[in-house]
Amino acid sequence: MRNLLAVLVAVGLAAVSIAAQAPSAGTKTANAARTWKVPRTPDGHPDLQGVWANNSVTPTERPKQWKDKQSLTDAELQELKALVARYVSDGGDAVFQNFVQVALDAKDKGEYKQISYDRATGNYNEFWMAGRDWDNRTSLITDPPNGLMPSLTPEAQAKRDRARGAQVQVSSENGPSGRADGPEDRGLSERCITFGAPRMGAAYNSYFQIIQSPEAVAILQETIHDARIVPTDGRPHLPQNVRQVLGDPRGHWEGDTLVVETTNYLPISTFSGSTENVRVVERYTRVSPDYINWEVTAIDPATWTQSWTLMIRLKRVNEQLYEYACHEGNYALPGILAGARAAEKAAAAAAKKGSR
Repeated sequence: MRNLLAVLVAVGLAAVSIAAQAPSAGTKTANAARTWKVPRTPDGHPDLQGVWANNSVTPTERPKQWKDKQSLTDAELQELKALVARYVSDGGDAVFQNFVQVALDAKDKGEYKQISYDRATGNYNEFWMAGRDWDNRTSLITDPPNGLMPSLTPEAQAKRDRARGAQVQVSSENGPSGRADGPEDRGLSERCITFGAPRMGAAYNSYFQIIQSPEAVAILQETIHDARIVPTDGRPHLPQNVRQVLGDPRGHWEGDTLVVETTNYLPISTFSGSTENVRVVERYTRVSPDYINWEVTAIDPATWTQSWTLMIRLKRVNEQLYEYACHEGNYALPGILAGARAAEKAAAAAAKKGSR
């Protein structure tokens, strides 16, 4: 122990000596930020091209334990990392819900019980989730300032309650969901059609590739490889009666920020539980060599009592995208529908037995 202590002291003194001779990492970072200039394409706009990752650990909504707390100190962030490492491991079930909220709740309760979306087989494990990108923020939502989603309108809440009451207990990554009388009843992602746009899910096939030209920007979403072609040549939106699965995006530049406004969604492919008349405004601003600030604002008075905005830091990665081979829609639907029939048969038998 004495020898170990001597080594630690020597290393500490050496570190102090080196620190006294060289600028700190923080100083270097600050100097680099001051001298960095956004690269530009030949037409003069900021170059957003490349592959960008959304692997943020920051929860969409602020956890209840952090009420009115907009950011963590560095010490609190390190404590959070240790807390998450304690309760989440590669060998455990994949965590699809609020990653940080799960860990904070486990700390409050003194234990962690993973709740799988499939009680029979469990989720696949956390190994398949991407490593997380950490920062000090307590929520992705920046507006409202409390970091929480605004309230639903009474009409939207009633619609959600009706849908929840009609749900068949069919497992999915998002929990029991929807009717299962036929394949058309199942969600678009389950049928490998689309995850919708823009997709904000983090840490699981959550990468984007951006390609620019003077007339358009292409945004390729890794999951189910949806490519959104965003015209930036000033053309108007399509007529309201022309609806598309990914909506109708139109882009323009506000200074060094790419603004993408999407309307004209189909009722089956809306955004985050909205109606098809939602207006989604995205703002892409390259703030450093490694990050794009991606702001997303949802405006739908029929669904929420006010608009809301979140900001995700997209991190540059020096890799390429490979095809997301979504096969569930090819072979899993018969099993899903058969499972629904079995669940209905079991429920009917239980009801009959209970009535005796």
